[in-house]
Amino acid sequence: MTADMVMTLIVLAFVIILFVFEWVRVDVVGILMMVLLPSLGLISPKQAFMGLSSNAVVSIIAVIIIGAGLDKTGVMNKVANPIVKLAGRSERRLMALISGTVGSISGLMQNIGAAALFLPAAQRICKRLEISVSRILMPMGFCAIVGGTLTLVGASPTILLNDLMVLEGEKLVPFGLFSQTPIGICLLLSVIIYFLILGKFILPVSDGETDRGGAATLLSDYPDLIHLFELHVPEDFEGPQTLEELAIRKDFLVTVVATGNAARGKKRFVPRKRNRIAAGDDLVIIGKEANVRALAKHKGWQLKDGLDFFVDEFARTNAGLVEVVVSPRSELINKTLGEVRFQKYYRVNPIAIHAGERFYLAGINHVRLKMGDAILLQGPWDRFHRIRGQPLPRPFTFTTPLEGEILRPAKAKLAMLWLAVALSQIIFFNVQLSVALLSGALGMIITGVLSVDEAYHSVDWMTVFLLAGLIPLGVTFEQTGTAAYMASGILELIGAAPPIVLLAVFGVLTSFFTLVISNVGATVLLVPLCMNMAVMAGGDPRMAALVVGLSASNTFILPTHQVNALIMRPGGYRTVDYTKAGAVMTVVFLAVMLTVIYLFYGIK
Repeated sequence: MTADMVMTLIVLAFVIILFVFEWVRVDVVGILMMVLLPSLGLISPKQAFMGLSSNAVVSIIAVIIIGAGLDKTGVMNKVANPIVKLAGRSERRLMALISGTVGSISGLMQNIGAAALFLPAAQRICKRLEISVSRILMPMGFCAIVGGTLTLVGASPTILLNDLMVLEGEKLVPFGLFSQTPIGICLLLSVIIYFLILGKFILPVSDGETDRGGAATLLSDYPDLIHLFELHVPEDFEGPQTLEELAIRKDFLVTVVATGNAARGKKRFVPRKRNRIAAGDDLVIIGKEANVRALAKHKGWQLKDGLDFFVDEFARTNAGLVEVVVSPRSELINKTLGEVRFQKYYRVNPIAIHAGERFYLAGINHVRLKMGDAILLQGPWDRFHRIRGQPLPRPFTFTTPLEGEILRPAKAKLAMLWLAVALSQIIFFNVQLSVALLSGALGMIITGVLSVDEAYHSVDWMTVFLLAGLIPLGVTFEQTGTAAYMASGILELIGAAPPIVLLAVFGVLTSFFTLVISNVGATVLLVPLCMNMAVMAGGDPRMAALVVGLSASNTFILPTHQVNALIMRPGGYRTVDYTKAGAVMTVVFLAVMLTVIYLFYGIK
């Protein structure tokens, strides 16, 4: 063992300690590798920064921008809707559907691409159903990684296999597109079953970055006024009657924020007192549950278990509540909401007014406002964003953060076009992944799907620097001979062994090396070595190569795989969360893979 090998192993131990104890953020660990490795003379300065321009990192940046474009135009909402309908409000069913979908997609495209494209949809679904995003993203990420084993083109290591399978100058019989599919299907199912059974014990409860808004503030300030209810007006209702005639706000201190009729397919938002309610209508109401129940009982209306006809429009990703205060020089000062025709002009619903020491739930259209008075409003997020973007002087100031954003549904076809352009270059024209994806991202910016600033903002730069720093660490392992030294030493220890045991050793070796070097690097290093060892032991060299290629996807214990790094911050995960969930998953992966090989491929 050389001095460079010893130093490389010390650096590896140092990195693992930093990951486990989290003394610094993971992206700082990546930057540290760019500085430390050339300083120790293990690699050149040029090699230390090669990760920033690597195919993998550029591809991740591009695919995140493409995903942001699809999200900005509402395309990902359309993807999310059928999943929400199938899953209902079941966390376990939602996890299985999202994970299975992403796993299947990653069998036909790079797993990082599948995960990045579906990440916005998964976040939106979790927010809509008020499910902790950390319970969904890790199973989704693990399935994206394992999904790459479904076909020969699902992951970079298996794409390389046919080119690497050379013995004594002769190429072995190549694998077909679906040669590994039985193993991949069993692996994908094992991940889903693993999280269905043990998910509640091993997954953390964290909202990551998806729950940072005004909901928590409003819950403490207006604990009884942020809940939505949907009521159905029965056919025997004596009407139609106007909202003013029904006196719902006056008598029950609740606010009607939407009306509609499912039979006619009509919906009205920001209803006003002259709007009529008839038999068969549905109403969405905000207020105290006790008051809503009293209203339903008094009127003989049906209180539904949850939102039904209006479930999409009032999903937390689309609409919500905010608190505003009357600004200095506001046109609202010394006027009432009725006098300025507030609902007609701003197209949002006033729920309550806090003026001085008094709190108004009824008669709010007649309260004369003063500077500093607070108003609780309900409406779509894009409307609130447009109000906040009005030129000065603004009528009021938002005191709670706004969620959501202004969507561009008119650009949806352009977003889909540029996604198709990027994918077609990869599939039909064999263009390098980073170039194809970056052309799609650039097309979205040029055609106005996203602005340049929005594209920059969408990229998780923590992920970029983490991966850019781990790539030179992998180069160091290969260049110093540390990886080859460790692999050959371990293989010498096992000596003669049955083929299935030898394959198990190959799987364990590859799983270890994939944690510390790139999965491509581990595959290039171990395929020739393991094929030769298989021949010496009387085994099948093709199966040895396949085990190495598949085991390169067995990387769950540390956030070093691109997919794990991608979901780390959005899911609010720590390194220990990966270790906790990934340790058992690593064993399950090896056990399932070897069992399928033993039973269906005739390796004993």
